[in-house]
Amino acid sequence: MSEPRAKPSPFLNALDGFAQPTPPLWMMRQAGRYLPEYREVRAKAGDFLTLCYTPELAAEVTLQPIRRFGFDAAIIFSDILVVPHALGMNVRFEAGEGPRLDPVTDRAGLDGLRKLLDPARVQPVYEAISKVSGQLGRETALIGFCGAPWTVATYMIAGRGTDDQAPARMMALRDPGLFEALIDRLVEASIRHLGAQIDAGADAVQIFDTWAGVLDPEQFDRWCVHPLRRIVSGLRATHRNARIIAFPKGASLEALEGLAALKLNALGLDWTVDRAAAKARLGDKVALQGNLDPLRLIAGGPQLDEEILNIRKDFEGAPHIFNLGHGIKPETPIAHVENLVEKVREKL
Repeated sequence: MSEPRAKPSPFLNALDGFAQPTPPLWMMRQAGRYLPEYREVRAKAGDFLTLCYTPELAAEVTLQPIRRFGFDAAIIFSDILVVPHALGMNVRFEAGEGPRLDPVTDRAGLDGLRKLLDPARVQPVYEAISKVSGQLGRETALIGFCGAPWTVATYMIAGRGTDDQAPARMMALRDPGLFEALIDRLVEASIRHLGAQIDAGADAVQIFDTWAGVLDPEQFDRWCVHPLRRIVSGLRATHRNARIIAFPKGASLEALEGLAALKLNALGLDWTVDRAAAKARLGDKVALQGNLDPLRLIAGGPQLDEEILNIRKDFEGAPHIFNLGHGIKPETPIAHVENLVEKVREKL
């Protein structure tokens, strides 16, 4: 492991395997609809993709939660569906219904996609990263990201999110050759996209596998572990010191152990993971990130304070990054986030 920075970033030091006196803190989806300043910029943009692809606006909403709460890391405002969009898919976001894509259901649909990312669609993301990087102090890290191939493929095949992602699971069972070809395309695109984000100024990258939990162990190994191994290897071939976080939501502790063997810097944990077991089995292999239930943050009150304290005690002595077990929800009261920041930064 490398030595900590002369001017340390607590977040990056935790990723490098050093337990911090108080855990660094950021939240998934921290730039979002729970903030009035975000809603104002979102209205100005007119639609979600315009906000993602306008570097000045994407940079502004990325920085908003840093200004308000002083989190230890910013995460660039973008979306995991930027990758299929840059591969030539028609992607749109419909108010109140989420993303919609023209599904890939056969070989012709796959062959109709680009083999490389369209620079016109991804370059604005890198420009936004460069803008944010220039405005952050050295103590505040910047995170880039992409969706894991499995999760991105589920949206590409179904054309939308579903409860159990059955369309993608069915294609993987009925036509594994076609499904593997799609995964291969996404692996290569992900390596390039993450590398370009690091080149633009990202200090670390996170790979979101939101739908990892719907797969059985054999399918998880084939469609989550193996593609992630290739991404880690490919990214580190060009960016040797890349700091990489994987967040496989819904994965079992046994599955997380398999991912830890990939030499990641950190694993994100959702709120269903047994923290004591995770620390015992993973804490000497990777930093652990998480895992407050987003609903607890909405509810607030004594139960929130108690759970924050429990999380900190459960991970004490291990490299730990305090985060939610999934993204912050739009109805979350700002006062509860302020309380979270205060409680996480108190000395035990």
